[in-house]
Amino acid sequence: MKSLPCYLFKLVIPTSAFIAVAFVAALCFFAAAPASADDDWRKLHEEVQAGRIKPLGDILDSLLRDWEGQVIDVDFEEDDGRRLYEIELLGPEGQVVEFEVDAVTGELIGIEGNDINGMKRQ
Repeated sequence: MKSLPCYLFKLVIPTSAFIAVAFVAALCFFAAAPASADDDWRKLHEEVQAGRIKPLGDILDSLLRDWEGQVIDVDFEEDDGRRLYEIELLGPEGQVVEFEVDAVTGELIGIEGNDINGMKRQ
């Protein structure tokens, strides 16, 4: 059996230790994230149940009544104390358009994207 040269052995051991430490650190970091995300969604659910913000289903029904497309992404944001749903729709021509809706009032605040008029229902 062939033995490893001394210089190669010195390189392998520290690299393996570094990888192991980095792996453990990453595990600790990502293990904490889901608990925080779960808490955020629980709080959001409580806000909806208490009537302080509109349910996403109501917002989507209203949006899709006026605009044609498929929902591809939804985010809930708080911006300067204002609670917003950011909803991306994929339009019939392949365009992606983002709608910002006030989560408290249901009011459409803004629209960004290309060929927006191609998604407006007649």
